[in-house]
Amino acid sequence: MGELRWSAAAEAAAEVAAAWGPGEPGGGVAVFDAREIRAEACGGVDSLAGGNAFSGDTVVRYASVTKHVFAALALCPHERFDGGGIGLDDPLGRLLPGLRGDLAAVTVGRALDMTGGLPDLRETLSLLGVPQGAAVGREESLDVLYRLTGLNFPSGREISYSNTGYRLVDAALLRRGLGFAGLVRDRIAEPLGIGFRVPETWFDPIRGLGPGYWKDVSGAWQLASSGQHLSASGCLTGSLHDLVRWQQAVLADRGPGQGVLARLGAPRHLADGRPTEYGLGLAWSRLGSRRLVGHGGSLLGYKTYFLLDPEQGVGAAVVSNREDTVSHGTALKLMAALLGEGLPQRGAAIPDGLYVAEQGPEWLELKDGVASFLGTGETLYRGEDGWSVSLSAHLPMRLRWTGEAVEGEIGHAARRFRPIAPDGVLDRVQGEWLCPEHHAAFTIAGERLEMGTGPIRSSAALVPLGGGRLLAEGRDEPWPKRIGLAFEGDTVRLALNRSRILRFRHG
Repeated sequence: MGELRWSAAAEAAAEVAAAWGPGEPGGGVAVFDAREIRAEACGGVDSLAGGNAFSGDTVVRYASVTKHVFAALALCPHERFDGGGIGLDDPLGRLLPGLRGDLAAVTVGRALDMTGGLPDLRETLSLLGVPQGAAVGREESLDVLYRLTGLNFPSGREISYSNTGYRLVDAALLRRGLGFAGLVRDRIAEPLGIGFRVPETWFDPIRGLGPGYWKDVSGAWQLASSGQHLSASGCLTGSLHDLVRWQQAVLADRGPGQGVLARLGAPRHLADGRPTEYGLGLAWSRLGSRRLVGHGGSLLGYKTYFLLDPEQGVGAAVVSNREDTVSHGTALKLMAALLGEGLPQRGAAIPDGLYVAEQGPEWLELKDGVASFLGTGETLYRGEDGWSVSLSAHLPMRLRWTGEAVEGEIGHAARRFRPIAPDGVLDRVQGEWLCPEHHAAFTIAGERLEMGTGPIRSSAALVPLGGGRLLAEGRDEPWPKRIGLAFEGDTVRLALNRSRILRFRHG
C-alpha cells in the first residue's frame, strides 16, 4: 500500500472550492478515511436568495448516487417480502404484472446493472415532446412504461445507462408494502444519525435544501426545477457530511454499510460472459495503479460524486448546487492528489466531425476530445496502441480512426461509423408523423422538426446524415436535445442514447 498524501489532498480540495466564487452557487468536497474527514473545503453560497456560505451541512440532491443506497436496501439478503425476497434473477414482469413484451422478461439484475436495454423514462418522454418541467407523477410514469414493449437492445448484449430499472424495482418494492423512504430512515439514517431524506417530488419541503442552479444562454443563473416524479433512481437528499458518514460505514464494512461493497460491487457480466465494470449502482474505474469504486449523480442544478479506494480505506466526495460542476473530474483530482497518482491524459486521434452508422439512427460526433453518441458525451483519453477510450463504466468507449471510418466499441458492442454523406431524404419526409400508442406527434416542415403543443411547442434544426437518416438539433433546457431519426418506408424510429424504441408513422 502506498503512502497517503493528506496535505496534497487538502491543497487540492482548497483549490477546487476556491473556484466556486463568492455570491455564486457552490459546493463542498471532502477527503476521508473510515474514521474521520481528513480534508474538507467549501465555496460559494447555498442559495442566491439567502447568500449563506455553502457548508458541509448544506443539503443537496444526490441524484443517481441514490442508486447504490436503494440497491443495498432492496436486495438486502435478510429481507423477506410476503414470503419471498426480490432476487436478481426475478423477471420484472413477475414483480410488476403490468409490464409487457420484452420489458417483462428483463431480470432485476440486468435492470440494475445497466445491461437490460430498458428505455429510460425521461428520454422517452422527451422524444414524445414532454418538456423537462412538465408534471409527471408516479402512476403516470408507470403508465408510460407499461405501454412500452421493446428494448433499446437485446437484454445482456451491451451496457447503456437507464434510470428505468431502478424506478421499476422501486415500484415492485412499494407493491410489496415497503417504501424506500421508510427503509432509508429505519436502516441507514437513524442508525448512523444522518439526514438522508427521500422526497417524491421536486417540491416536497426538505429542511436545509439548497436550491440548484443552471446558467441560461445569457450567462444568468436560473433556479432549477423538474416536474418528473423522483423515484429511487435519484431521489435521495443529504449533505456532504451525511454522504461521507455513509461512505465511512461502507468502507469500514460496519453497521448499515456491512457487505455493501461486496454485494453491489461484485462482478457483473454480459450475456456472452464478458465482465463489465458496472455493478449494482456502483461503478469501477482505474486511477494509475489503483482500482476505485464510486458513482456520480446529476439532476438539473446539482452534481454529486464519490470515489472510494477500498484497499486503502479512503475516499473523496463532491457535492454541488450548480449545473456546471465537473463532479467526476473533481473527485478524480482529489483521489489523484491523495494517492500520488497521475491523472489520465485526455486525447483522441480521431478527426473532429459528425459520423453515422451503416444503418439505423445511431450517430457519433467527435469535438474537442469529447465523443457524443446519440447525444450523450464522454471525454476520451489516450489508450494503448492508438485507441481512444472513455473512463465510464456505464458508457465505455474504445474507438480509433482507420482513415475512412471510426470503429471500435461503445457499450461493449461493436460499432462502425463513417463520415456523413447527406442525401435528399428531407424532400420525402415532410408533414406530420404520429405515434398513436402515446398520443404523440411531430411535424417536419422544411428543414425543421416541430414537436409539442401550444406554448410548449419546440423546434429543432434538421441535419441530413445520409442513408435516409436525419439529426434533429434542439434543446430541452438547459441541455441540448439531439435526436437521431431513421426512416424506413412510412415509419421513422427516433433515438436518444437512453431511449431508442419509439416509432412514428407518416400521417
